[in-house]
Amino acid sequence: MTECAGFEWNHRVRDEGIPEKRQEILTAIENDLLHDHHIEAFFYGGSIGSGNTDLYSDIDLRIVVNPDKWEDFILNKKIRPGKWGNVLFYEDFSGASYTIAHYDSFIKADVFYYTKENITPSVWLKNIQIVRDDNGFMTAIKNESDTLFYKISKPEFEFWRTKFFAYFHEAYRRMMRGELYYAIHCIDSMRQSLAAGWYMELGIQPNSFGDWAKIEGPRSQLEKEQLDLLDSFHCGRNPGEIYAVMKKMIPEFTRLHRQLGEKAGAETDQEWAVKLVSMAVPEIERDQTQQ
Repeated sequence: MTECAGFEWNHRVRDEGIPEKRQEILTAIENDLLHDHHIEAFFYGGSIGSGNTDLYSDIDLRIVVNPDKWEDFILNKKIRPGKWGNVLFYEDFSGASYTIAHYDSFIKADVFYYTKENITPSVWLKNIQIVRDDNGFMTAIKNESDTLFYKISKPEFEFWRTKFFAYFHEAYRRMMRGELYYAIHCIDSMRQSLAAGWYMELGIQPNSFGDWAKIEGPRSQLEKEQLDLLDSFHCGRNPGEIYAVMKKMIPEFTRLHRQLGEKAGAETDQEWAVKLVSMAVPEIERDQTQQ
């Protein structure tokens, strides 16, 4: 486990005991779910599914239930996790097909409910650990998922670049309004967009937007140079710093825009892209004109 320089680890004893406590919860989950005849399958995703847990790994539990009992499971979704340990609080909203239970052992369990009709082969289902599979349904899904590989599509490329453009423009607006926290939020969103672009360039399905998991740390797929570049995009509550970082991001975005567009088979129109970013940083268009 990476320790933070200059940080006093006050919870060392508790944290080093998390794997044992997590196993206790896993045992309770399996003792419960293996004997429920309304459940057709259940499996673990995330780091448990891929076999690379660390001290702070969550429990990503996916439960496939009988369609006739779907509503009952959703209505009782905040009751069942209480059988597996002492829940401090739940994180979700009414009607959602999931709940997130936070236990007093500092362990978090993401519990999602599905019916068979909700599950199709996906690159996200390549690394799962199946615990129960009554009719071989999940095994077949996993086997088919294992043959799939990620490749960026035209809609994904369009979503990726337009989100970057939108945050780029919004960072400028918020900076000019003096709404600097909002501007910094936009900077972080653009920084994550670039990280997602690097993952897509590698042929790896990126996280959903806003999810920074595995971008840093020992499980990251990024090169040191890329992580260093992300770090260089840091800025404080200073308009000059914010503007400088926006300008600094443009060359890498422009490169990724071209590369990802080619991979997706999409029209990139680099001149149009430069024009869009120059609406906030006009020096870029002047620099392009002079080249």
